[in-house]
Amino acid sequence: MNDFTTELFKTLLEGKDITEIFRHHVECAVNQLLQYELREFLDYDKYDRKGFNSGNSRNGYYERTLKTQYGDLILKIPRDRAGEFENQTLTPYKRQNDTVESMIIHLYSNGMTTEEISRIIEKMYGHHYTKQTVSNITAAVVGDIQAFNHRVLSKRYAVIYLDATYIPVRRDTVTKEALYFALGITPEGYKEILSYSLFPTESAHNWEIVLSDLRARGIEDSLLFVTDGLAGIKDAISNVFPKAKHQSCWVHLARNVSHGVRVKDRSEVLNDLKTVYTQESVKAAEEKLDTFIQTWHKKYPKVTERFKNNPSLFTFLSFPKEIRASIYTTNLIEGFNKHLKRYTKRKEQFPNEDSLIRFIGTYAGDYNQRFQMRIHKGFRLVTAELNEMFN
Repeated sequence: MNDFTTELFKTLLEGKDITEIFRHHVECAVNQLLQYELREFLDYDKYDRKGFNSGNSRNGYYERTLKTQYGDLILKIPRDRAGEFENQTLTPYKRQNDTVESMIIHLYSNGMTTEEISRIIEKMYGHHYTKQTVSNITAAVVGDIQAFNHRVLSKRYAVIYLDATYIPVRRDTVTKEALYFALGITPEGYKEILSYSLFPTESAHNWEIVLSDLRARGIEDSLLFVTDGLAGIKDAISNVFPKAKHQSCWVHLARNVSHGVRVKDRSEVLNDLKTVYTQESVKAAEEKLDTFIQTWHKKYPKVTERFKNNPSLFTFLSFPKEIRASIYTTNLIEGFNKHLKRYTKRKEQFPNEDSLIRFIGTYAGDYNQRFQMRIHKGFRLVTAELNEMFN
């Protein structure tokens, strides 16, 4: 047995903690590796006469502490007199190993607060991390977030969903602000979060800014945009993507109807409304809508009025039947927002905009990675038909 194995067995027999053994041997191994790197860089051993008058030589070392699951490693980073040596073993200025850093970022992106993460890391690794330290580590994702928001997008998307949700953010005082999301599905059926933006409120003007950014990042055309009933949003879409069609979300429409009728009539009214948007053709749907309006207009004129002169009600029926269940509503992106808010509620509020953007960036990035190879339901069967519709 070697010295390490002997020492390990001895410690186990004595019932002692073996963590220190691992820490000591890992520390020695890393320090030896650093010395070996410098030797290869200079091309001569310590005290070798070959190094005399070579133009560069060893120049001592400086100490750094690296936090690991086995404890703090005291590392002696060698230096050369010319200042040209850069070790490959440790990333410059890094103070913790990838395991801890990755775990912190993962926990943060899943909704844990910096205080909760600090407690968990301390229990797992025996080191205390302040909330500020954890926050600094999560700031490491800023570069990835910037790349996410500036990446080049596909030229064509079969459908793009737009939706905003409100998140509490602190700017002197805490106020809920509108977080805008755009989710796209390619003709091949691959879905991704295209962008996210923070504005004080939701408006058609702000959506036009978001859409203009999507066009600047490479989107040339989309067959369909699906949105809720925000006033002016259809015009905002037309200003940036004049060829695109628009679909009003039927779930939002039904929700508004539900709020506008008495409880005793609600079930009957909603059942009648469902027969409208479940038809197989535009003509049949329009006939059912006329019947619905005639039936309920006298009792609920404000409810039925919202269905008049709305050309975006049945756009989805001009698309292949296999994907209509996905495009008559914004449920897809609302499901994303609902899941997101489950995590953000644990934070109660974000101390500043940067904190929110970091959190959303990691969450959106994880979503895209999770679904980048999955084809959304129905799209596999109609890819050729959708590509033909662009023409």
